[in-house]
Amino acid sequence: MLKEKMTIYEIGAALRRKDFSSRELTESILDKCAKQEDRIGAYITLTEKEALQQADRVDKLLAAGAELPLLAGIPLAVKDNIAVRGIPLTAGSKMLETFRPPYSAFVWDELVKAQAVLVGKSNMDEFGMGFSTENSYFKTTRNPHDLTRIPGGSTGGSAAAVASGEAIYALGTDTGGSIRQPAAHCGVVGLRPSYGLVSRRGVSALASSMDTVGPLTRTVRDNMIVLSAITARDAKDCSSSRHVFKLDEDLLKQDSSETKPLTGISIGWPEQCFDIELEEDVRRGLEAALKVFESLGATIKKLQISSLNAALSAYYILMTAEAASNLGRFDGVHYGYRSPGAEKLEDLYINSRSEAFGYEVKRRILLGNFALSEEYYEDYFVKAQRVRTVVIREFTGLLEDCDLLFMPVTTSTAGKIGSAPKNPVDLYRGDIFTTPVSVAGLPALSLPCGKDSQGLPIGMQLVGRQFDEALLYRVGAAYEDRHSPAFELAEVKA
Repeated sequence: MLKEKMTIYEIGAALRRKDFSSRELTESILDKCAKQEDRIGAYITLTEKEALQQADRVDKLLAAGAELPLLAGIPLAVKDNIAVRGIPLTAGSKMLETFRPPYSAFVWDELVKAQAVLVGKSNMDEFGMGFSTENSYFKTTRNPHDLTRIPGGSTGGSAAAVASGEAIYALGTDTGGSIRQPAAHCGVVGLRPSYGLVSRRGVSALASSMDTVGPLTRTVRDNMIVLSAITARDAKDCSSSRHVFKLDEDLLKQDSSETKPLTGISIGWPEQCFDIELEEDVRRGLEAALKVFESLGATIKKLQISSLNAALSAYYILMTAEAASNLGRFDGVHYGYRSPGAEKLEDLYINSRSEAFGYEVKRRILLGNFALSEEYYEDYFVKAQRVRTVVIREFTGLLEDCDLLFMPVTTSTAGKIGSAPKNPVDLYRGDIFTTPVSVAGLPALSLPCGKDSQGLPIGMQLVGRQFDEALLYRVGAAYEDRHSPAFELAEVKA
């Protein structure tokens, strides 16, 4: 019998026992989408036909006694900047509204090998530029825990789909926090993998030196399963690492039975993070999480991150510069939106980009071109690269003194739709806890650590050494076993 709180491992076991079929599971997810998607807006494109065909194929294989991967027959959502051949890829933009890629992303090819079932392409801020999924050309996604609030961004659609039960798991992308922040706001688990661990080939680029593809799931162990399915060396991606994440079978099958499973683990706590305008409920949730880690045997070490503010500034210079460069290909000629009223070539370029790009995308293109201009290149872009080196060295040093870092994800829980600061500096400052990790290229796991007085999820992030996702999962699973052993779907109210 299908239970809404089941994990990927439990669903996989139930499929093999014939408790229910992949088709029945998929139909239940599609039925949930039919009932509540008009209120949540998690998807840009639903792929009901393809999902049922994929589910039927898995059921036939299981009936024939085939041994299949853990993810076989389990429905997921894929962020709409990740290519799936023949399915629209819009990146949340009018620019790509009609684009159907003739290829698939490497990560989707890996999931095809795992016999995954695609429910649809999830909503996102346009080209990944946003914090709330309000910047999508198509719709605003709402937080399933409170439909008046944002789900976070830019991977808000994927997070909302998992939190509401419209997908068992999802893929997203994280450049400066776009997996971790929506995971925190929606009460799910989200991982930004080490840069290079997961191939970016076939993913619409924002900032190529920081973009990562990662999973959003119900639990830490679910997250580990998905990561193991999408990591492989991609010879066609020059940034793809030779490191491959291996599934920890022991951690997967057992809850932590030890009284102090984290004995010998040291967790670094940057004290100044608690002095950066944290909401009181968020502060209390994080302090309680630290006490849980101590009770599990971990040693908490107080430390300082001196480059926190500098990393935020460097991130926005580097990200906008790379975004401006990456988006230069959308000119009304090669592919994408073409303005119908242009008579001259110059007008075609200007009109196509002016009509198809949203306000935030235009702002970041202008900022990026300014930083890359001949006059200011040395003062901004080059200095930002130097700051990046300083950030990498500092985080490397900190992680030599402790095994991982404990940090907030956001200063507050999910805000009201339409309440974002009008001043872009205030807006961008909300990424102060997530962008340093991106600049350093490190892995970070966002997981729930309670709720505020209004019932909204609070998130924390564990930051690890490069390619040490296994330790993040071990520590995260120990916390989850002690603090929140059962995932709860958000109750979507009419």
